[in-house]
Amino acid sequence: MKIKLLSWWVLTALAAGLVSWTPEAFADVSSARPDLDDRIWNATQVLNQIMLSPDQSIPEELLAKCKAIAIYPSVLKGAFIFGARFGKGVVVTKDASGNWGPVAFSTVGGGSWGFQIGGSSTDLIVLVMNDAGMESLLRNNFTLGADAQVAAGPVGRDSQASTDLFLKASLFSYSRSMGLFAGVALDGTVLTQDNNSNSAYYGRPVTSKQILLENAATVQPTSRGLIDKLTEYSARWSARVAAKR
Repeated sequence: MKIKLLSWWVLTALAAGLVSWTPEAFADVSSARPDLDDRIWNATQVLNQIMLSPDQSIPEELLAKCKAIAIYPSVLKGAFIFGARFGKGVVVTKDASGNWGPVAFSTVGGGSWGFQIGGSSTDLIVLVMNDAGMESLLRNNFTLGADAQVAAGPVGRDSQASTDLFLKASLFSYSRSMGLFAGVALDGTVLTQDNNSNSAYYGRPVTSKQILLENAATVQPTSRGLIDKLTEYSARWSARVAAKR
């Protein structure tokens, strides 16, 4: 009798364990949501701080013309002989009417080889300028510089990217470290869509492609601040052009 009771208890425990690891349970929003809200809030702060410095900001023309923006606050880089960096961020797309949509989550990582020691924290921003760049961004483990042409973005509110640069680059990349903001070459950096976080944030299984291109989600209250700021900053260039006519 004791053996039967023990067997029953073991089977019950195993069954409970299997249930707890189902995809639906993994996407439970109860524990993951606050961390994701913080990620969106941090991305908003990075965008604000950069755009409030006219001489060291993303050109308004690029924000007006881009198809998407990826923001990675506080990417950590550490090194001891081998170098590595890792960060978490968000991606937001803009439709043909200029409306910014719901956020999708993404991670950034990479490595390097050489004698090095130390660590740093850097904010990274990537602007996606065309369909080819968007297609590349949504690939799993997309590598900047290898899977699409990426260029160090011009800096300054009034800066303009040359037509030649627009044609050659699918993406423009920027970094901010120690208070300094500049265009930067990020060749070898790997971007990965964080679909587990997408599912946790929206409360159901959903991918970045579905969120960004297929209208599978709506803007949530905790991402409204980021969307409003993107709308404000990207509208400035059109308003300035109209004022000059």
